[in-house]
Amino acid sequence: MSHHLVEADSVHYAYPDGTKSLQGVSFRITHGESVALVGENGAGKSTVLLHLSGCLFAAQGQIRIGEYPVCAANINAVRRSVGMVFQNSDDQLFMPTVFDDVAFGLLNMGLGKEVVEAKAAAALETVGAAHLRQRPPYRLSQGEKRAVAIAAVLAMSPDVLVLDEPSASLDPAARRRLIELLKSFQHTKIIATHDLDMALDLCSRTIVLHKGQVIADGRTEQLFQDEELLQRSCLEKPLRLQGCPVCGK
Repeated sequence: MSHHLVEADSVHYAYPDGTKSLQGVSFRITHGESVALVGENGAGKSTVLLHLSGCLFAAQGQIRIGEYPVCAANINAVRRSVGMVFQNSDDQLFMPTVFDDVAFGLLNMGLGKEVVEAKAAAALETVGAAHLRQRPPYRLSQGEKRAVAIAAVLAMSPDVLVLDEPSASLDPAARRRLIELLKSFQHTKIIATHDLDMALDLCSRTIVLHKGQVIADGRTEQLFQDEELLQRSCLEKPLRLQGCPVCGK
């Protein structure tokens, strides 16, 4: 399915203050892959995601989503295919009620009231948040906000789901519910995260970024066993891959 293809070809980007964030980033992600983007703070993970969703455009090189280069002329087609969940859910939730937030994108697509009601209700049910539909977003917990933000994206039926630090600020139970939810999404997933144990749960492939460059791209478990690579990237081996501190096994 070509519309699920995600490709970066030698992408460069610098912020207005001159900070070089991406320096020749290239990768190709095909339909159904679950891919983690990992690296230290400032490695370029969030900047890559903002390019995939059309919030930023490459200064050099090109991002493609399916048949479309990511550019201003193609932004509507790109955003129909890519659904992004931001690290801070407050950046996505701004309507008076949870239901209004989930329905917002559907209404802007021009869908009828009955269709919007059905799709929004189904998305809230999927994330276990149907009981929150009349609550104002500012009265939700961080885990509830994250679930609603994901529902708002799922309601749009994206081909590619992009998430920035989805487990940040979640308690262990909310984190586990999130992981189980994301396992059920059958299309392409791209997850920027410092939570390497979650990456092991969800992503068979990992791309490691360091100072705006891809320094490794391969099977998640194999890369997470590479202690030199993790040290260079300011990362630590996931807990489940570490030996027991008592018996050493």
